[in-house]
Amino acid sequence: MKQSLLNSKIRPACIYCAIGKVSCDGESVLCVKKGVMQPDSHCRAFRYDPLKRVPKVQAKLPEYSAEDFSIE
Repeated sequence: MKQSLLNSKIRPACIYCAIGKVSCDGESVLCVKKGVMQPDSHCRAFRYDPLKRVPKVQAKLPEYSAEDFSIE
């Protein structure tokens, strides 16, 4: 069985498409198939490129001291 690179939590979007290229202003995507597209839209020619996806920043863990782990 082939494993899908597109997680079910990630919606298809032109900004992640292998065919599209982000414009200089960053507000639109230039597609070879459809022309100028919005970054959050997609078409039938959508091909997911995992290298274009920027992961969310991880939340910082709180700093603990030795007093936090003492029983007294």
